[in-house]
Amino acid sequence: MKISRRDMLKISAGTGAAALLLNEVPVLAQERPLVMRAIPSSGEEVPAVGLGSARTFSVGASGEERAPLKEVLRLFHEMGGRFFDTAPTYGSSEGVAGQLVQELGIQNDLFFATKISTGGGRQAGIDQQETSLQDWGRDIIDLNQVHNLRDTEVHLRTIRQAKEEGRTRYVGVTTSFGRQYEQMEQVLRTEELDFVQVNYSLGERQAAERLIPLAQDRGMGVIVNEPYNVGRLFAAVSGRDLPDWAAEFDCESWGQFFLKYILSHPAVTVIIPATSDPEHLIDNMGAGTGRLPDEQTRTRMEEFFDALS
Repeated sequence: MKISRRDMLKISAGTGAAALLLNEVPVLAQERPLVMRAIPSSGEEVPAVGLGSARTFSVGASGEERAPLKEVLRLFHEMGGRFFDTAPTYGSSEGVAGQLVQELGIQNDLFFATKISTGGGRQAGIDQQETSLQDWGRDIIDLNQVHNLRDTEVHLRTIRQAKEEGRTRYVGVTTSFGRQYEQMEQVLRTEELDFVQVNYSLGERQAAERLIPLAQDRGMGVIVNEPYNVGRLFAAVSGRDLPDWAAEFDCESWGQFFLKYILSHPAVTVIIPATSDPEHLIDNMGAGTGRLPDEQTRTRMEEFFDALS
């Protein structure tokens, strides 16, 4: 029988643990501060665990659908989270999140990262940029990124112009596909960027071979998407106990095991696990507290995971 992440959390923490965690969030946030990372181009610090929205925030207008997402955002903010990543092409995600953060009154507390994602030319990209600002009730986008290298040269001009005008603070590019790595490498070598966003996980480590070291050498912040390899990591450990040695780096769940592996890479600035579940949000945030694996332990984690297949 396949065990879901929700079941894993309840088994590892005990019956009623979810409710207990929800009640103790303010205490946890004070006693276990999040790991902070500096953005290389500016020195500004951000919490290393952020929040993504692909697939999870694309819901309808009903209160029933949006209530868990509002709670996720409330907890994220209360636990010290800041970096929220979205895109105008994630279904209704950007608009839903924008409405919810405004209802919570936290839209200006969060680091708003979005994207231009269109092959329709420069004006279409400008229009997306304006819609993103409207959706979030903001005058400034903290980070705007060219999504999956779509018309990179065209949209980088738009984002850089917005930065010059004071309407965008940082410039970046993204991919979540290994087939784009060669193209991404060329972009990193030729463009001046604040951030690069790539897919990287314990089960998908190719980005660490060339892209992440190159970004580090070029002084770019690294955002990691797909940290659970679209759920494949949980499937790989289904029915297995967390190894005892995970306690050596303050790891309490499989989710934290996977996230702490990524966070322990010295070039990673922020990870953006996406969730619509408040319990999972709390677990994810826990990965950004306490000790992280050292280089020897990272190798041990890789060998452990590779032996599962």
